[in-house]
Amino acid sequence: MKNSSLQLALNAVLLIAVGVLFYLHFARPAAAPAPVAAKPAAPVAAPAEKPDSAEATTPAAPPAAPAAAEDNVRKVAYVESTKLLDNYKGLQDARRAFERKAAGWQKQHEAGVRALQTAVQTYQKSAAGMTDEQRASTEQRLQAQEQQVAQRQQQLQQQAQQEEAQMTEKVLTKVNKLLEGYGKENNYDLILVAGGGTIAYARQGLDITDIILKRLNAEYAAGKK
Repeated sequence: MKNSSLQLALNAVLLIAVGVLFYLHFARPAAAPAPVAAKPAAPVAAPAEKPDSAEATTPAAPPAAPAAAEDNVRKVAYVESTKLLDNYKGLQDARRAFERKAAGWQKQHEAGVRALQTAVQTYQKSAAGMTDEQRASTEQRLQAQEQQVAQRQQQLQQQAQQEEAQMTEKVLTKVNKLLEGYGKENNYDLILVAGGGTIAYARQGLDITDIILKRLNAEYAAGKK
């Protein structure tokens, strides 16, 4: 009987998304069009019977000055997602807790694999002295045991993925909430979350990662007390 080697992959994966974390209001009122000056009326010819009288024409008014351009400057900032999440104490603690669980799941799986290997080796040593009926019964039992190990592996993988997703969602929800509050408090129009290399250039002062990180860690520390 072929002995299969099974291994459980339980590595934590951090979701980095690049996106907008709160509302964006970029509706700009259109500037009113400049009024168009009316064309001056053509001069009226003097009557033939009065050659000495010439009708005076009124000069046209100059065009109105164009409306002043609206100030289109918007308040924008960004945070570096990798730096923010890697240094957030809340995520660090959550990762450590997840890794401890993953280690326990790994031990459970390895114990099942070792038990299966031992059963297979025992069968291989004693198969020669068994009857056909005994061999068939033992092989059937080993196949069922192998299926149980595979099913348990799949269950552990699904459990790991679910708990990892819940951990990530919980952290990102907290980060998003703080960013939204900070943006409203400081009248930002837009705060971006930048991954590695997604921003080629930004004016100095637009990066608020350190400010947000300090607030996140302060809130987390206060919540642990």
